[in-house]
Amino acid sequence: MPGPSMFHPQRRARRGAALTLVFAGVLATGAAAGSWSPEGQDGRKRSPEVHAASRTAARPADPAVTGAPVDHSEVEAAAARAVQDGKSGSEAAAEVVGRSGDRWSAVYSAREYEGLERTLNGAYIGVGLSARRAAGGRTEVDSVRPGSPADRAGLRSGDRLRSVDGTPVDGRPVTEVVALLRGDAGDATAWPGPGTPVRVGVERAGRSWERTLYRERLTSESVTAEHLVQGGVAAVRIKVGSFTRGTGEQVRAAAAQALPGEGILLDLRGNSGGLVEEAATAASAFLDGGLVATYDVDGAQRTLEARPGGATPLPLVVLVDGGTMSAAELLAGALQDRGRAVLVGSRTFGKGSVQMPSRLADGSVAELTVGHYRTPAGHAVDGRGIAPDLLVRGDAEERARTVLSGLGGGS
Repeated sequence: MPGPSMFHPQRRARRGAALTLVFAGVLATGAAAGSWSPEGQDGRKRSPEVHAASRTAARPADPAVTGAPVDHSEVEAAAARAVQDGKSGSEAAAEVVGRSGDRWSAVYSAREYEGLERTLNGAYIGVGLSARRAAGGRTEVDSVRPGSPADRAGLRSGDRLRSVDGTPVDGRPVTEVVALLRGDAGDATAWPGPGTPVRVGVERAGRSWERTLYRERLTSESVTAEHLVQGGVAAVRIKVGSFTRGTGEQVRAAAAQALPGEGILLDLRGNSGGLVEEAATAASAFLDGGLVATYDVDGAQRTLEARPGGATPLPLVVLVDGGTMSAAELLAGALQDRGRAVLVGSRTFGKGSVQMPSRLADGSVAELTVGHYRTPAGHAVDGRGIAPDLLVRGDAEERARTVLSGLGGGS
């Protein structure tokens, strides 16, 4: 079965007992928003494996809040009995999951899970913009995908996003804004398809207006890199929106573009994670082998390690915030614990539970919590997050440049 991943969207209940997914970042901030700018063997008998990466989600550490982990055999048996009785296996399984209190375990229909897999492959339905939190709780457009609905409507990076379908977004977590843009919020029972409308309220230079955008099927650009010179500091800014398939090698390629005398700003803000193996590959751009994280699957300990060779020696600063989740936290925690980078920004979200998928009797898929991961120094992230080395409440990127200059890079 594939190894663990940390692509962890939040789940929400829908009509009936079944659960569906709110792409808390789908890879969260941009990806899910529409621009996408987030793999167990234990000897027990299970239903046929799903050949897809599982994801890791975090939940508060207090068991009184989350309930006990869901028992795989109980879920599978409930689904099988329901199918034999001519009922919905996924709904029966979802009832067991719901009673457990583990809000990060979920049951998906076969179609929903196929959509999840497409997302991990870098395909999604959205409007082509990513969002970020700005000073004062404001929500701003972080980037706009060229040729996307948002681009054709004239939206630009830095625009203030005031509302989505009439819902004010100031002060809301980026993940909620993303869910609104994708149409995954509320009580909808199906994900919106191409051509569905979403109305956004925007402000620029004191002028406010609204535009109706129509979602399209798009491909994600999970990694962007640009050479910047500001305040005498030269740096390569590598923005990672999510850890979909291929992201790790893209990060390695971007880091290799850095020139002597430059520093590297690795921007993980608003990144809700993705495949943990991709995060480990990305870590090998900065770490010459060694431990990235440990995790347990039903009590069995495992490790993730960076590949040796090819790591850049240039100074590195990592930008994080409350939208930095799952696999992105794994990468940030590894770089911090091993003294490779300085983390600047605000405490990360705290998603750290591992989930594995299994196919149920009616073809639906159950993703159930099986363990948690820790950073190289043994720190648990689930429900806690990672504290940055430098807590910044204002312009984090400006402070990150200052730190980078102090590390001897980019000057």
